[in-house]
Amino acid sequence: MIRNNHAAVEQPAGNHAGNYCEIQEITHMAKVYYIGDWAVMLGPCFAETPFNYAMKGTEIFNYGQWLKDALESTGRHTVQSVPTWDFYRLAPGQWEQVLADNDVIVFSDVELKNFQLAPQFFDRSKFGKQPLTFPDRVRLTVEALQSGTHMMFLGGWLSFNGEMGKGGWGRSRLAEILPVECLDREDLVESTEGFRGRATSNDHPIFDGLDLASMPPILGYNRVRPRQGCQVLATWGNSNDPMLAAGRFGKGRALAYTSDPAPHWGCNFVYWDQYQRFWSNALDWLLAE
Repeated sequence: MIRNNHAAVEQPAGNHAGNYCEIQEITHMAKVYYIGDWAVMLGPCFAETPFNYAMKGTEIFNYGQWLKDALESTGRHTVQSVPTWDFYRLAPGQWEQVLADNDVIVFSDVELKNFQLAPQFFDRSKFGKQPLTFPDRVRLTVEALQSGTHMMFLGGWLSFNGEMGKGGWGRSRLAEILPVECLDREDLVESTEGFRGRATSNDHPIFDGLDLASMPPILGYNRVRPRQGCQVLATWGNSNDPMLAAGRFGKGRALAYTSDPAPHWGCNFVYWDQYQRFWSNALDWLLAE
């Protein structure tokens, strides 16, 4: 194996996880489209009388700023971070353009309904009596990865199967391109004491220069199952629950990290001194040729 100071690049041996045998330099600047990890807080709400309630405050949180900064930390890639509601409101043809324009797509806390529904369905009167349909974003996403657009699937209450099954990824064709298998029930595993990761393959390029044992406590994760033909790179604590898994589907690579890259599950993670290296390594592996 040859290493340099730039990207870690695998030469795959199979159709799924593959084995790497040589490290080469990535020379082009990749474009990353990162969906999720934004939130709006309304309030506090003041009840001045039994009949008078007033919202006094609106604040927008971009919890994705930590991951965006990490993915851009090498100066070799650019990231566009968008709220999930922007993804949901994309007009027909715009998602196709996003997929065509970007090398990597990141999904974090993006429940299945954002793929399957469109705002226009709920204001039907504006569109007359003709049948109203839109291109299937799930199908477009699956086909894009198989054609060479790489993807990260990151955890949270609305990822994988998620809280009360709201994530829903495993109930759709997205399951075809996930390097793990989703449960068919709520999959949240949480603890105020936290969980730590344990590498199963320390020599994988994603762990180059990292000491996973120094990773701070993670406050929760989505429980998933290993997928045949894909590689589990790390697990949670003493369990066999995948923390990090990788696979190849057609021409595209997929990476699953089963916790949140941002608060609250990741409120300690974002201050890890190796956080940026972890994510820049992950991105370099996805972009390996």
